[in-house]
Formats: sequence, C-alpha cells, structure tokens
Amino acid sequence: MPAFNAPPSPSAQVSAVAALSPLDGRYAPKLASLRPYMSEQGYMHRRVQVEVAWFIALSDAGFAEFKPLSPGARTYLLGLVKSFSESDANAIKEIEKVTNHDVKAVEYWIKSKFEARPELEAAAEFVHFACTSEDINNTSHALQLRAGRDVVLLPALDRIVLKLREMAHAYADVPMLSRTHGQTASPTTVGKEIANVLVRLQAGIDRIANVKILGKMNGAVGNYNAHLSAWPDFDWEAFSKKVIESPEPLGLGLTFQPYSIQIEPHDYMAELFDAIARVDTILIDFSRDVWGYVSLGYFKQRLKAGEIGSSTMPHKVNPIDFENAEGNLGLANALLRHLSEKLPISRWQRDLTDSTVLRNMGVALGYAVLAYHSLLTGLNKLELNEEALAADLDAAWEVLAEPIQTVMRRYGVQGAYEKLKEVTRGKTVTAEALHGLIAALDIPQADKDRLLAMTPGSYVGKAAELARRV
Repeated sequence: MPAFNAPPSPSAQVSAVAALSPLDGRYAPKLASLRPYMSEQGYMHRRVQVEVAWFIALSDAGFAEFKPLSPGARTYLLGLVKSFSESDANAIKEIEKVTNHDVKAVEYWIKSKFEARPELEAAAEFVHFACTSEDINNTSHALQLRAGRDVVLLPALDRIVLKLREMAHAYADVPMLSRTHGQTASPTTVGKEIANVLVRLQAGIDRIANVKILGKMNGAVGNYNAHLSAWPDFDWEAFSKKVIESPEPLGLGLTFQPYSIQIEPHDYMAELFDAIARVDTILIDFSRDVWGYVSLGYFKQRLKAGEIGSSTMPHKVNPIDFENAEGNLGLANALLRHLSEKLPISRWQRDLTDSTVLRNMGVALGYAVLAYHSLLTGLNKLELNEEALAADLDAAWEVLAEPIQTVMRRYGVQGAYEKLKEVTRGKTVTAEALHGLIAALDIPQADKDRLLAMTPGSYVGKAAELARRV
C-alpha cells in the first residue's frame, strides 16, 4: 500500500452566509438531523461499514487462507465504524488527493488502521477482496437512504400526521363553506377537510416506508467473475446474500439484489423518490389550500413576540410558512423526479452519469425535510376563526338549493332542479326566499319541517363522523 504521510487538513469552515446552498447556509440548523446520513461524511462512513462487514464475513467463510478473526480484532474493526468521525473523513479525503479514487481511498484508510496489528496486517489483502467500487457504493447509498428515510424523513412526516389528526378531531364539528370551482358549494367541516389530507398523506407515507432498499455485491458486471477465479467451488451468491441481508453490525440489513450490471439498477431508488414526490405533491396541495383559508380569514396566525409580519404594513401576518413549504417541496420534487428518471438508465454495463447525480440525494431529501419543518411550524401557529367561518356560511344560503331539490326529486316533484335554478342562480339567496319555496312544496310536512330547520351550517352530511374516524 502506498504511504500517505500528509496530515489531514482541517475541515473547511464555511460561514453560513457564504454557503452556496441554503441547506448548508440559512437553513443549516433545521437539517442537522439529516446531515450525518446524507452528507459526504455520511457516505464515507457507510463505505467503511460495508468494507468492514465484507472483510469480517470473508474471515468466517471457511477459507484456509483467511482464518476467522479473533474477538479483539472484530471489536476493533467494528469500532472503526462506530467511532467514525469528521477527522476520519478528512483523512480519507487526504488519501483521495493522491489516489484520485474515492473508494480506493477508503480501502487504503482501513488498511492504514491495521498498522501494528499483526493479525489484521496479515489479512490486509482481503480488504475490498473481489469487489468492484460499485459493490461498496451501491450498498453505502442504500444504507444512507434507509437511514435518511427511517430516522429523519418518516419521523418528520409522522409529526405532520399527528398534528393533522389532532386538528381533524378538534375541528370535526366546525362547519365550513366549501368552494368548488371557486364558487360556494355544499358545506363540509374543517376537520373533514383536514381528514381528507391526512388519509392521502398516510397512504403516501406507507408507500415510502414499504419500498425495499436493495443492495448487490456481485463484482464488476454482476457475475461473480473475480470471486470464482479465486475460489471456483464456493457459493459466492449465497455468501453475498448473507452479508447483504444479515442484521447489522455484521451484515447490512438490506434486501439482496441478485441481478445487476456493474451498478445496482436503481429501480428501487426511483420507486422511493417517486413515492416521496407523491407525498410532497399532496402537501403542496394542502399548503395552497391552507394559504387560501388564511386569506379568507378562516384561520388566524399566532406570532412570537418581536416577529414582523410585513415590513411596511403592520396589520399583516403573512402565511410565510406555507409559502416556504410549497417552494421547498417544489425544489425537492424537481430533484426527486430527475433522480427517478435518470438513475435507472445506464449505458451498457456501466457509465458514470449516476455517480455525480447520486451525490445530490441528500439535497433532494433536504429540501423535503425543510418543507416538512416549515409546514409543521405553520400548522402550529394556526388558530381557527369560527366567527369568520360562521359569517361565510350565513351569507351562502344558496347552498341549500341542493338538499331542497333532492327532497323534491324524492317525491316526484316535476322540474325540481329547474325550479331551484330559477330561484337561486345568479341571485342573492335569502333564508326567507328558500323558506317560502319550501312552504309551497307538495311534500310531507315532516320533510318540510326538516328542510325549514336546516341552515348552511347544519348541512354537512357525515363530515363530522368521517373527521372523527381518522
């Protein structure tokens, strides 16, 4: 192994205001939980984890040339993974300056940790044995994505789910005027409209959670060529499957991908990114709706002491959290959709176009997580304005044309729709006008009484029940 004597350079300290990406500048504190998994340091960490797991597994494979490692050696190797730090990542970067190959730099760094440990030095050539770089990279990306999804992204979405469920139940009985095509329509309840989003969101979250994270360890073009040249009678496929699917720390805890070219096909990544983008689209829809409800006065927004709503108009409290969420969800989806469209495409047995694109996975997830944070912040500021909701309903008696004409149809009153259209369309409809029409109908008195007692605020069907049920 070449000698690498240059000391690791200190980590470049870039001021937040000098950062090129707002994810590492303005919004850096909000993404601290994602950075350990999806940063370049996180990528290096997972490469070390994969190399160590493969090395230990080889020692247990029964080869005469590589005896099982001692308990002390195993503990030491697993400690390299557990204690991997920023200084370790910088040391690898120093080696990469010489090798100009990032995976080889990881291999050399691990071997450098074998110095003065005769047992490990003797087995050093089994580090990265029979592996192509993509055996290490694809499994490392898989470990990154699993952690980013399970530790950061899904919990962030779950917090939104909990808030929406709380709101759906709290506002289950609060009537709200609907607007279809922007026009007044059959009333609903605030809780039911939030429940609609919650059900969609939960289904989307389930799709994200159920994507199997795959990994392959099968050599340069997926056929175990190098492996079989060394031990032709060994079941390398079964061995690879065991390393990939065995639980951590001795395995990787992923799902085995048996067929590939040099790279894992990335179809599972496309599935995962599409699933996240679908959830993001649901939340864009919701953010726009809440923005509109704030505009209508259905919700007020609480401000912290000292906050400014508008630089020139003191009365304003702008719905900036929902606007920020919408904008960042759009950025996330632009990246996620490019990733899902590009990554499954590779020329022949391998080209390198996926490599640089994959380094932006953390950026895509970062914008999504940032948006989830903004959305939840906005939701936690909302206060329902029941007076505005009630006033809106009281000015929309025309929405009762629907139940009146439906009851008329039940009893065979001819031209029910047309009669109501004549009374309501393009006119300011009053309670008195509708009550006069109802009183003149040739229908049973009990149904007349029920219609006369109805108000826009009471005409909500099963909305409250449906809201409480989620």
